Amino acid sequence: MKKIYNKGLVVLVMIFSLFSCKDDYLDTTPTNQVSTTDAFSTTSNAWAALNGIHRLMYSQIFGHQSQGGQSGNMLYMDIMGEDMVFTSNANSWLRGEYQWISHRSTTAYMLEYNYGFYYAIIGNANMIIANIDAADGPEEDKKIIKGQALTYRAWAYFQMVQLFGERYMAGGNNSGLAVPLVLVPTTEPTPRNTVEEVYAQINADLDEAATNLAGYERANKSHFDVHVVQGIKARVALVQENWEVAIQYAREAREGFTLMSQADLLGGFNNYDNTEWMWASRIQSDQTNYFYSFFAYMSCNYNSTAIRTNPKAIFSVLYDKISSTDTRKGLWDPTGENEADFTVPPNGSRYPYISRKFKVADESLSIGDVPYMRASEMYLIEAEALARSGDEAMAATVLYDFAITRDPEYQRTANTGQALVEEIWTQRRIEFWGEGFRFYDLKRTNSTLDRTGGNHNASYADIMQVPAGDIRWQFLIPQDEINNTNGVVVQNPL
Repeated sequence: MKKIYNKGLVVLVMIFSLFSCKDDYLDTTPTNQVSTTDAFSTTSNAWAALNGIHRLMYSQIFGHQSQGGQSGNMLYMDIMGEDMVFTSNANSWLRGEYQWISHRSTTAYMLEYNYGFYYAIIGNANMIIANIDAADGPEEDKKIIKGQALTYRAWAYFQMVQLFGERYMAGGNNSGLAVPLVLVPTTEPTPRNTVEEVYAQINADLDEAATNLAGYERANKSHFDVHVVQGIKARVALVQENWEVAIQYAREAREGFTLMSQADLLGGFNNYDNTEWMWASRIQSDQTNYFYSFFAYMSCNYNSTAIRTNPKAIFSVLYDKISSTDTRKGLWDPTGENEADFTVPPNGSRYPYISRKFKVADESLSIGDVPYMRASEMYLIEAEALARSGDEAMAATVLYDFAITRDPEYQRTANTGQALVEEIWTQRRIEFWGEGFRFYDLKRTNSTLDRTGGNHNASYADIMQVPAGDIRWQFLIPQDEINNTNGVVVQNPL
């Protein structure tokens, strides 16, 4: 098979023909792919192609167990931070990422996944964008389909530029190389674009997507609507330190969504009917993803080896920052001995600070809906952007509106300056523990990775500190990409 990472001619992931071996998605002529003409002859077929991308978000197209769609990135991003603790050395899943080895090894499957998965989405989105206008069907459907494809392309590039490019510097020239911008279906090698160019394309795609999706009422939360587009715009603006844009879009994105109840906080994070979930994948019982499920690594009660031998725990330093009256404090067991409230699989190990945030409803199935965006994130983006733009009073108000739903005794903060920003960051760390944000947040805020002073075991964490700005904050490019493009795509500094 001809391996192609950065081209648009990737397998068109139809809803009825998804599953394949590791490299099938890189095959230019897969046997299970319908022709492009048939795939886009009607808007009905184009909808099926779009649904294929939705399903790609939680499917395994790689041969490695931890890579069940977007959840693979979520696992990697948190285990590379300090707030998720590797409790045991008895299981090797995620260990190379925990030790900061994989993303700096040009042949590591984790590196290939974070490059190939997002280009698979981009390639399929490009196929839709290039062909949908000529499809037979309602113009309104064409707009909606194109709007969602543009959103996928923008989001995938946003995920990648933060990994493979240098940290975005507001006011800087951001001329370092990021990833190749491939905007049409092609098999031609494409050189890497700059960080600035990639962000410009992300914002352009999101703006066009918002226009196309205006007024669209989606069928379910796996699809994009204008609120999700606004939420991604807010995320991008936060990274670019464009505070006014972040404030505007975070505020608009969460309209119509209600923060979850305190009871729901303890409900297992497995149901996208939750009032504050904005974007998520619903996993059907007949589509179970077994041991590559997000819940096969992050739940407390599914009977997988990763959970039995290495249940995930919270960093004790972060746990100690949680107020005793905060409902979220009950998501972790500091003693490791609370059998009444903290379920483990048969013969499962217990450790201090283990989590019960994620649960499967049926312990025989690794099924749970996977959250990608929640309204709580929009509150915290707005609060951070307000604080960093100098509107500290309003930042404290927005923070209060969020925090009081988690801690009924929370008092409006009197913090100002960096102390206020740090309080918002702490709330973000607690709220999104395990949901795939931590590496991205450390990098965008130019923070040091610091696992010292708590419950990380240095003998198998190996890496306890990484200074801000260290070369290791930038992922390497997979060697296959460099080889297969004959050097058109060049490597990051080693």
